[in-house]
Amino acid sequence: MSLGKVQVNNLNLGQGDIQGVERHFLFIGRAGSVDEESQLYSVGAQTDLEESFGDSPLRDQLIAAQLNAGQNWTAAVYPLADDETIIDAIDRANEVQSFEMVIVCDEQNTSGGLTDIHDHLTSLQATLGRFVSSLVAVPGIDVATQTWSAYEAATVALQAGIAAHLVVPVPQLHGNNVGVLAGRLCDRSVSIADSPMRVATGSVLGLGDAPVDTNDDPLSLATLETLANARMSVPQWYSDFEGIYWSDAQTLDAAGGDYQYLEHLRPVHKASREVRVLAIRRVANRTLNSTPNSIELNKAYFMKPLRNMSKSTTINGTMFPGEITPPIEGDITIVWTSNKSVVIYLILRPYNSPKEITVNIMLDLSSKGE
Repeated sequence: MSLGKVQVNNLNLGQGDIQGVERHFLFIGRAGSVDEESQLYSVGAQTDLEESFGDSPLRDQLIAAQLNAGQNWTAAVYPLADDETIIDAIDRANEVQSFEMVIVCDEQNTSGGLTDIHDHLTSLQATLGRFVSSLVAVPGIDVATQTWSAYEAATVALQAGIAAHLVVPVPQLHGNNVGVLAGRLCDRSVSIADSPMRVATGSVLGLGDAPVDTNDDPLSLATLETLANARMSVPQWYSDFEGIYWSDAQTLDAAGGDYQYLEHLRPVHKASREVRVLAIRRVANRTLNSTPNSIELNKAYFMKPLRNMSKSTTINGTMFPGEITPPIEGDITIVWTSNKSVVIYLILRPYNSPKEITVNIMLDLSSKGE
């Protein structure tokens, strides 16, 4: 008999948390000062933005975002030099940090500018495995030359024919609209599955001065509806109800696409980021094999992010739903396509929320109550 031996191994089963990047955005825009060009800055809810950055549209958007995001807001800022492009900034920033969204603060006035941003964000999925979307500033009205009808026509034409589901265009009607929306989407009192239209989130804060056209006519709900129907994300208000609120964050997805609204895209991207890490840990790991027992075990393993995202909370009889509905039987399928390749299908189901409410009130004169 050989000599007795004891070996103790500490096994890492990959059961820990996965750090998320949700609500951590990258802001890109022309620098307000030469000293800040071509650097990546980390900012938060306590940062004095007026002291940290020179006067510029970039700083205006940051101030608006900080105000609307509230507690525990964090972001990264990349001020562009004159010879740098938005694509350069995205690449350089991604060498250091990861982001849920890119906020383009310089107005993009061509269709090509919008599609270039979308195409590059799509490439990040292939090169870095990162799922990133973008809010992109587009021009507001030129008060010196444009009427509202001329502005509407120009803005509608800007997005016509584009299929870019990673891009949300935001007209700079008040000068800081993209920053206001970015902050609202970072508000931690609501989930990433909530639309910025949600009135219960509260009125937007710090929105710039209301615009007028060349005839001094003010911005109207009719113009806002025209822009919203053209897939623009705009503020809105309700008659006899105080405050300024927001419309949907609509993407430039093609008609009939699943990702026309940001509140659908964000949970899918979150799940994609977490499931990717779980899948990496299973590469060449024989605990994932084609036996029935292994398939059932790994169904539970890959469904963990969806179960966590679906957790709801009930307070005083009111249920606050999770980011998606709880998974049900059949929401995951594992298919072996060869002895070395497996394909996994997952289904996410968002909650429905009303964006158009109709109330019918009837009068009963039948005297049944007597």
